[in-house]
Amino acid sequence: MSDRIKQLKIILVVVAVVIAIASLVVSHALVRDLSRQERNNMEVWAEAMRSLSHADMNTDLNLVLKVMNGNNYIPVIVLDDRDGVIEYRNIELDAATAADSTAALQRMAQRMVQKGNVIVVEVTDPEMVIPVQIRVCYDESVMLTRLTHYPYIQLGVISLFVVVAVFALLASKRAEQNKVWVGLSRETAHQLGTPISSLMAWSEVLRETYPHDAMLEELGKDVHRLQVVAERFSKIGSKPELRDEDLCALIARVVEYIGPRASNKVALSCSYPDNVVTARICAPLFEWVIENLCKNAIDAMQGEGKINIYMYRVSDAICIEVSDTGKGIPKDKFKAVFRPGYTTKKRGWGLGLSLAKRIVEEYHGGKIYVKESSPKGTTFCMELKK
Repeated sequence: MSDRIKQLKIILVVVAVVIAIASLVVSHALVRDLSRQERNNMEVWAEAMRSLSHADMNTDLNLVLKVMNGNNYIPVIVLDDRDGVIEYRNIELDAATAADSTAALQRMAQRMVQKGNVIVVEVTDPEMVIPVQIRVCYDESVMLTRLTHYPYIQLGVISLFVVVAVFALLASKRAEQNKVWVGLSRETAHQLGTPISSLMAWSEVLRETYPHDAMLEELGKDVHRLQVVAERFSKIGSKPELRDEDLCALIARVVEYIGPRASNKVALSCSYPDNVVTARICAPLFEWVIENLCKNAIDAMQGEGKINIYMYRVSDAICIEVSDTGKGIPKDKFKAVFRPGYTTKKRGWGLGLSLAKRIVEEYHGGKIYVKESSPKGTTFCMELKK
C-alpha cells in the first residue's frame, strides 16, 4: 500500500509538472503571436493616421476612417512632438483622473513608451497644421492581458488539485490503516475471550482442590491481567467511556506491574503531587500508554538504567513525563516514532507508540510528543486537560 501511494504521488507530481510546462509553452507562444499581431494592427492604424494627415482629393477617406475606427480594443494615445495629447482611444478615465485627464494620459503614454509600445509617424508636408512628428503609443489589449495572466491562474489550479489529491490519498491510507488496526484489535480481543474464560474456570477448580496453594494467587493475577489486555483491545476503534480517575494511583499500578517484570538493573521511580490528581480518562487504555512508554524505555536502555515518571500541573493541563537513560532518538525522528510501522527493533510491528498517540490525542483530547532527547536519554511528555 505504501509503495502504491508513493507511486501515485510521483505520477500526480509528474503529470502536474508536464501540464504546467506545456501550458506555459503554449500560452507564451499565443501571447507572442497575439502581441505581434497587435503590433501589426497598430502599424496599419498609424499608417492610416499618417494618410489622413496627408489626405487630398485622391485619398480614399472611407478606407482610412474604417481602419482608424476599426480599433475598438487596443488602448492607444497619440502624442505630438511636445508630448501633447492629440487623440486617445479605448481608455477609460476614472473620477480621480478626469479632472486632470491630460496629465493622466501623458503618464499612461510614458509607461507605454517604456514598454517599447510606440510607433513614430513622420509628417513631412510643411503646409500641414499637424506637427512634423507624432508618436502612436499603445498598450496590450484586454484579451492579451488576460492571456498573459491565464497560465499562472492555471498553475495555481493545478497545484491546488495536486495538493487536494495527495491529501485525499493520505487520508485514504490512514483510513485503511485504522480499519486494519480496529479489525486486528477486536479480533485479538475475541480470540482471547475463550482461553481466558477457560483459565478462570480452571482457576476456580484449583482453588477448591488446593485452597492453600500460594501459587494460585499469582495465577489469579495473570488471569486478571489477561482480562485487562482483552478489554484494552476491545476498546480500540470505539469511543471509550471516560471517568474521573486518580492518576497517582493509576501510575502506581503501572509501576507495580512493570517493576517485577523488568530487569533488576532497571530502577523505576515516580514523582507526583502529594494531593490527589484526577482526570477524565479511560483507565485501561491510559495504563496501556504508560506501560508502552516504560517498555520502550527498557528496550532503549537495553535492560539497564533508570526510568522516572514525573507528573505535574500547569495552568490548564496535567503533564506526565516518562524519562529514561537510553540511547536517545535523533531529532529528525521525533515525529516519525509515532508513525505506524516505525521501529528500531528486530522484532515488533512498530504500533506501540502509534496506538499510544491515538489513545491520548483522539480518545482523550490530549497531546503526546518527544519533549527532549540526547545520547543520555529521552523524555516523552503527555498533556491532559484538567
